[in-house]
Amino acid sequence: MATILDGKKTAEEIKGEIEEQVKQIKAQGGKVPHLAAILVGNDGASETYVNNKVRACEKVGFESSLLRFDENISEEELLTVVEEVNANDDIDGLIVQLPLPQHISVEKVTDRIRPEKDVDGFHPENVGRMAKNLPAYIAATPYGILQLLKRYQIETKGKHCVVVGRSHIVGSPMSILMAGSGYPGDATVTLCHRYTENLEEFTKRADILIVAVGIPGFVTADMVKEGVIIIDVGITRVEDASKKSGYRLKGDVDYEQVYPKSSFITPVPGGVGPMTIASLLWNTLLAAQDAVYSGIEVE
Repeated sequence: MATILDGKKTAEEIKGEIEEQVKQIKAQGGKVPHLAAILVGNDGASETYVNNKVRACEKVGFESSLLRFDENISEEELLTVVEEVNANDDIDGLIVQLPLPQHISVEKVTDRIRPEKDVDGFHPENVGRMAKNLPAYIAATPYGILQLLKRYQIETKGKHCVVVGRSHIVGSPMSILMAGSGYPGDATVTLCHRYTENLEEFTKRADILIVAVGIPGFVTADMVKEGVIIIDVGITRVEDASKKSGYRLKGDVDYEQVYPKSSFITPVPGGVGPMTIASLLWNTLLAAQDAVYSGIEVE
């Protein structure tokens, strides 16, 4: 029977650890970590994500600031806001909620954030440091996946890890991290994407299969081998008349089919999702302690 990688439970454990560290900081008269979030427009999903992050900050004892702007804000105006946050020593971490309006370049905005405050891990300097196996802020979802593997003591050394999806937010960084030295890591990695021919030939050989394509039920039982470790990053609303809401959440892996063949598997919801916010909080704690760029080890 597969072991369920309980992201919700693990995320609560991490938040509890962070909360304890914040209590110690306060007791010693230290600076409380402060996370700022920029939200542009009125996208419903973005509102939910940001509000969840603000509530998570409150729960662990962080300070938080939500900077809201109309969707018509100009790119230059938004870049000015980013510079103002960069210069504010009271703010330790800054995230810009995506997506942004089409007239604003995501790359320009994320590149303008100071690497030391880039707790989302999207700045080229953090991506480059990660690729060189140097201390860096790692994007929250990949970092959350690493923590799940670590806390469930899943062996990765020498294993064949197949990553399906090559986004800059999940797929690409996961392939780099799993191939990197250390634990979790030291795996042999294959990165697949929409143009990969005979995809199932690769997924069937995976000891660890990480799927992030945004297509509900994409991976089926005939695409995996017995004993596979499944990390399902996808989460999509699908119609379900039996639900009061009229929909249910479904991952990129057909859970009911694949579960019997798995040794470990993440559920959707309750798997990777909760780990993302917990990892963002952890990055913010590191930023407040200047732990990444100063080389301080924090466990």
